[in-house]
Amino acid sequence: MKKTIIQALLVACLLSSPLFAQTAESIIQRMEENTVHSTARIEGTMIINDRFGKKVTTFISYTRSNGDTLIEFTSRDEAGQKILRTADEIYLYYPDAEEVIRLKGAALRDSVIGSDMSYEDLTGGKGLIDSYDITLLGREMIRGRSCYKLELKAKRRNVAYPKQIMWVDDRDFIYLKVEQYALSGRLLKEVYVEETQTVKGKTLPVRTIISDKLKKNSSTMFIVDKIDIGIDILESTFSLQELTW
Repeated sequence: MKKTIIQALLVACLLSSPLFAQTAESIIQRMEENTVHSTARIEGTMIINDRFGKKVTTFISYTRSNGDTLIEFTSRDEAGQKILRTADEIYLYYPDAEEVIRLKGAALRDSVIGSDMSYEDLTGGKGLIDSYDITLLGREMIRGRSCYKLELKAKRRNVAYPKQIMWVDDRDFIYLKVEQYALSGRLLKEVYVEETQTVKGKTLPVRTIISDKLKKNSSTMFIVDKIDIGIDILESTFSLQELTW
């Protein structure tokens, strides 16, 4: 009887330990719960470094939990340009031409304002669990923070990256590093989160570097200058009718 009780206690201790407490899917689920908000308004800066030098672009973005996103650029050279994402559709608005363009096919792989982010990175409204088979590879330290290391392999072909390796902080459940691969296994992009901030109980990336590995000496830093989450945003904000305003 004593042996049975001891064995049960040992099993309980193992299951409650950090190593066994999380499955791959539960880690991703907790990460998405932490980083997805009902609504958000962000004022941000992109610092683009490439072979042409350094370029600074500012923007305001509005998002909601279903994936709808509106980005309006506010820096001098790009002022008034907008990107609208609804479901899996991407629309661009150029104020000089007073023209709305719907992106599709190969155009989705084009760079956003010369940055290391593509329009394709804005697509894919489904959560990671719906889009990928996820395997927990173990743990690694990223800049002194203990992380779960996960491998994500796409369940279908219509995703931007067939494979990703992701390091998720095991305390705050936020990704700190992501490697994104082509079907061939070639590394396409690296994402590093350099700084996080807790807002209304959620830990969010506020300084992130993206490097497109198909470009030489190229990187883009995304800085969140101000963020408001859980705010009222008009439904019309994400409509084509409002895009040209």
